[in-house]
Formats: sequence, structure tokens, C-alpha cells
Amino acid sequence: MVRSLWTAATGMNGQQTNIDAISNNLSNVNTTGYKQQRAEFEDLIYQNVKLAGTPATEDTVTPVGIQQGAGVKLASTQRIMSQGSLQNTGVDTDLAIVGEGFFRVQQYDGSYAYTRDGSFKVDSNGQVVTSNGLRMMPEIILPEGYDVSTLNVTQSGLVSVKVNGGNDPVEVGQIEIYRFPNAVGLQAEGDNLFTVTNASGEAIAGRPGYDGFGKTHHKFLEMSNVSVVNEMVQMIVAQRAYEFNSKAVQTSDSMLSTAVNLKR
Repeated sequence: MVRSLWTAATGMNGQQTNIDAISNNLSNVNTTGYKQQRAEFEDLIYQNVKLAGTPATEDTVTPVGIQQGAGVKLASTQRIMSQGSLQNTGVDTDLAIVGEGFFRVQQYDGSYAYTRDGSFKVDSNGQVVTSNGLRMMPEIILPEGYDVSTLNVTQSGLVSVKVNGGNDPVEVGQIEIYRFPNAVGLQAEGDNLFTVTNASGEAIAGRPGYDGFGKTHHKFLEMSNVSVVNEMVQMIVAQRAYEFNSKAVQTSDSMLSTAVNLKR
């Protein structure tokens, strides 16, 4: 069977995966704190018909070998952790991180997850939680009688609020953010959450604005870092590459048909 049929088929499969990644990026263009994905590829194993350096005569060797490739495969889906643009929402419980770091939340099973989505809420107990009710860690609990319109978060993560109509704000907590030796090694779990893996390394806690950690910006949200224009260009390139590979399949089929029709 003609090798190019299978080689071109791997190219078509690869470009389909590329389109899948681009589609996911475009669908999350308005997702708070979303980080762009990029499909990365690598070539498949080669068949060595003749190795370079094979003796040609008693005194010479072949300078170049003969290798036949088998196509392409998906190597990884890389996260691009660049800063997303900031949107001024005016919402008292919204937070954005400018720079390196993640918020930590506690999941229902007690384990920790990490997010760049700062669209926090306050539950019935005065506790700062995510849209799905996951508690921010360390816990931030607002006291009874607080006035949410007086809630203030400094760039260093210090949280204060006025209580019972008082004139002086009361400090109620300190936000910590977390970074990783290899943030792109985090595993996306959906719901704007990431979890630790062996590749990411363990979380390193820090205070916003210190020791290389990002700063917290109150009443702002970090939007997706997806560039629609770039994604559309990448989609065009992927579509054309898919077409090129389909043409290779058609050409291989035509060559096989010619061989079959040699004898009538």
C-alpha cells in the first residue's frame, strides 16, 4: 500500500486537533482568566532504509542516509500564561491579578485548586467564595453588619471593610496568591480551575506585590488572553494544511488507480 496515504492521514488528524484547540480558544474568548492553548506537533518515527555513514567502498561512506517519515502526531497542548487584559467592572468583590500568581480555593473534597478568575462572591456566612461556592483560601470572612460598598482590597492583598456604619475600616484578612515552578504543567479541570501535577511542582505561597508575585487589583477582572485575530489566522493556516493533506490522499489514490488500470 502507498505509504503517503497513511502519512497524509496523520496530517489530517493532526490539523483536526489543531482546529479543536483553536475552537476551544475562540469559545472561551470572554471567559474570565482563561489562558490560551496551543497545539504542538512532532514528527513520527522514521524508517531507516539506509543509514548515513554506511560504507560505500573500502575508503568512502555514504554522506546522507535514506529515511522515510511516517507523518505527524500531537506532542502537547501548551498553555500560554501571558497576562490577559483588565476590565474595570466596579463590582466590590471582583479581583484581578496583574503579574504572576493564582488564587487558591478549596474544592468540595477538601483538596485545593487554583484559578485566575477573580469574580468572587460573598455567601450567607459572609465568606468570600467563587461563583460555584468554593471558598477562597486562606479564608476571608466578612463580619456581621459589614457594608459591602466599603470593601477595599489593596494591591498587597489586605482586605478591609467598614462595620455597622463606623468611620474606620476594619482589617478582615490577607489574601495570598500562589505560583509554581512550572505553571504550564498545571492540569485544567474546567470551571476556570487548575490543579497541581508532578510537572507543575508544588505551590509557593506569597503576598501580592512582594518577591515577584503579582499585585491584586480591586474591582477589576482579568479577561481571556485569546487574540481573536491571531486565532482566525491560525484557523486559516490549519484549514489549508488540512486541505493539502487531503490532496495528498487524493493523489495517492489516483496513483493507485493508475497502477490498478495498467492491465485491462
